[in-house]
Amino acid sequence: MASSQDIPVLVISDNSRSERRVSPAWIIAQLKTKLEPITGIPVSSQGLSLRVSGSLQSLQQLPDTTPLSRLGLYEYAELHVSDSRPAGLRENFTDVSAVAKYEMPKQEYETRTDSVLAWKKAQKLGRFDPDAPGLEEQKINAIRREIEDRGAGAWIGIALDEPTGKNDGSINGVRYFECPSKHGVFIRPERVEVGDFPVADDLDDDEEF
Repeated sequence: MASSQDIPVLVISDNSRSERRVSPAWIIAQLKTKLEPITGIPVSSQGLSLRVSGSLQSLQQLPDTTPLSRLGLYEYAELHVSDSRPAGLRENFTDVSAVAKYEMPKQEYETRTDSVLAWKKAQKLGRFDPDAPGLEEQKINAIRREIEDRGAGAWIGIALDEPTGKNDGSINGVRYFECPSKHGVFIRPERVEVGDFPVADDLDDDEEF
């Protein structure tokens, strides 16, 4: 039971941070016993430090029979608790993958009336909507929209060197490739000529005399 003489302190460890009230009448051994269930660190492996004037001061040199009244505790002082055990022997409370979990069988979940699945069924959402289009209909609608946007058949997107194109690599808000404005075109594959062509020079005169 807390008394009016108790002092609130911040207990800080690798896996926890909480405010606790301690009694100046306790000895260090009593404090460590009370810190074990809070930090998960056994009494024999606890290293105590107190933050004073911005720096941590170790309390390890003090006997466990030392009263807390001799530590110069003040309200909301930071009491740091370290773990001297090898890393492999420490409990990793942040690794949830190592925690045993209950996995409800699919058939049992489907029969429950208080689940998200039951709520979606009651609200006729998603695949439970009788008016929702089926998978095949959704595919057909997607293909129809693509044909409306780009036209039927295969197209090739090309980024031009000069701003003589019609777009920036996107059509109707759907981006297919990156290029500056008016540097992109989509053309049929049969109109593409592949080769290594020299850069055109506007000063060249193709006429022969």
